[in-house]
Amino acid sequence: MPFMTPMALMRKNLIIKKLRACGAVSEESAKSLAEAGVINPDGFKRITDRLVETGSIHRTSGGRYYV
Repeated sequence: MPFMTPMALMRKNLIIKKLRACGAVSEESAKSLAEAGVINPDGFKRITDRLVETGSIHRTSGGRYYV
């Protein structure tokens, strides 16, 4: 992933950490960001979309995420 601002990098790390901590490691165990405990899950939609585009996390057709 190219240069990220400190806020974006912190957000990326938080999302990945929360998804791992709640066991969202496959499509079957995927969780919404709110279920994973991400505060204000829709507040940084561009960052989340970028994580999906770069393969850092994956999005299911139902809008859930996993690492």
